[in-house]
Formats: sequence, C-alpha cells, structure tokens
Amino acid sequence: MERYKKTKRASILGILGNIILAIIKGIIGFMTGSQAMISDFFNSATDIFNSALTFVGNTIASKPSDEDHNLGHGKAEYIYSLIISIVLMLTSLVLLKDSIETIINGKTYNYSFWLIVVCIITIIVKFCLFIYTNFLSKKYHNLLLKANSMDHRNDIFLTLLTLLSVILTSLNVKYIDGIVGAIIAGWIFYTALKLFKESYDVLMDKAISKEVKEEVLSIIKNHPEVKKINHFNSTPVGYKYQINFTIFVDGDLSTFESHDIADTLEKEITKQIDEVYLTIIHVNPIKITKSDK
Repeated sequence: MERYKKTKRASILGILGNIILAIIKGIIGFMTGSQAMISDFFNSATDIFNSALTFVGNTIASKPSDEDHNLGHGKAEYIYSLIISIVLMLTSLVLLKDSIETIINGKTYNYSFWLIVVCIITIIVKFCLFIYTNFLSKKYHNLLLKANSMDHRNDIFLTLLTLLSVILTSLNVKYIDGIVGAIIAGWIFYTALKLFKESYDVLMDKAISKEVKEEVLSIIKNHPEVKKINHFNSTPVGYKYQINFTIFVDGDLSTFESHDIADTLEKEITKQIDEVYLTIIHVNPIKITKSDK
C-alpha cells in the first residue's frame, strides 16, 4: 500500500537525517562542553531510535490480516508509538538532571562559532523533515508519522533555544546554557506525555470521536425506514475503526428487504467516512402502527 511505502520512506529519511545531526552535535557539544548542545545531541540520538521504531512498526502494521490476526496488524503503530513516548520521557528526565547540575555548579563551556553553524544546519534539516512528515501524517492519518513530525517540529524550537543559549553565553550571560537544557528536557517530556496518552487511548480501545459518530448518525437519518438504533459501539483497527450497531425496521418487511437496508447503510458509511474501516449492522424487527407509517 502507498500509505506504508510513504511511511517507510519518511522513517528512512528521518534515520539518515538524525544520524548526521547527532554526529555533528555530539562532536561540537562534547568539544565545547555546552549542556544545551549536549542535550540537543541526546535528543537527536533518541530521534534515530524513534525513526527506527517507526520503520519497524510500519513494517509490522503493513502486514495483511491472517488467521491469528483477523483485523490485521494495524495496532503495531500504536504499540511502537507508546514505546517512543516512554523512551522520550526517560531521556528528558536524564537531560533535566544534567541541566540542573550545570546550573547549580555554574558550569561554563568554550564558545565556538561551529555551535551556531550546527544549530542553523539542524533547523534547516528538521524544517524539511517536518514539512514532509506532517503532510504525510495528515494525508494517511498515521500516528507514527504524527509522532515523528511532532519530534521534528519540537527539534526546530529546541535548536532555536540552543542557538539563543549560544549567542547569550557568548555575551557572558550566566546560567543560560543550563536553563535552556532544562527547558529542552521539559519540552521533550511534555510532548512525549501527549503521545503516550494518544497511543494508550487507542490500545485501550477508546471509542470513535463524537464528531465521527455524528457523521454516522447523519447518514442513518437519511434512511427513514430505520426507526431506531441502539447498541452503538466502535473498536480501533489500526488507524481506523470498526463500528457496530443495531437498527430497528418495520417487522412487516421481508428478510431480504430489511437486510438490504442494512447492506446499503454499511456500504454508505464505510465509503463516505474515512475513519471507518468496517461497518457491521444487526437488524431487528419492530412493530409499526398505522400512525407511525
């Protein structure tokens, strides 16, 4: 499928881009002793791991349904997104600890023009990756790509903070390097927490959104032969949902007629609503009085 091919390509580009950035950030960061740049280096190193998980998760999720996995392997996206969020949170805590120690100890670093060069290169590379992955995540409703695009976007802002830290430190503004490192750590933790919640909700079979449910109900309302519905429920299947509900129709209709109504509804809902992977409708007869007809 095109969706999985595009995700695979985006994850490979992310891995290559982050490897290059991690190398130059690591060399310059440890040479100068800049805590902000070192934090940025660990952030890029984590990004390599995240992009690799995106690649693996996408590969598993792209497998078709089989006898053991009747609804496919789509939830692999959310399992790996959950792992990415946990790794990000742990990384942020380590960076926060190091940054606080830098502030307390009043540690300084050796200013280098290459710190500014690395920041500019990072911003350009990450901006291009963000535009690409954000476009694909919205087009294909892919949580793994969304996690990656969020990561690239965050890196832009975090590197801007690192650049600010470098400039201010060169002007002898004290403690800013450690403060920026702490801000970067806090930002990483916050975005990771949001990603964790989104992945957790899907894995715990969170129901379809109210907006999408209203779309389904509006389609049903266009069929006056449906007198009532109940037992509406939904189950995540990868990045889409399987929905089930019961409709009540005139008991005087033939079995063929009542099930034809259900079949028509199933096709309309699945075709018109992108978030719906499969629609299953149970039909019950209901006694209709003359006043109801």
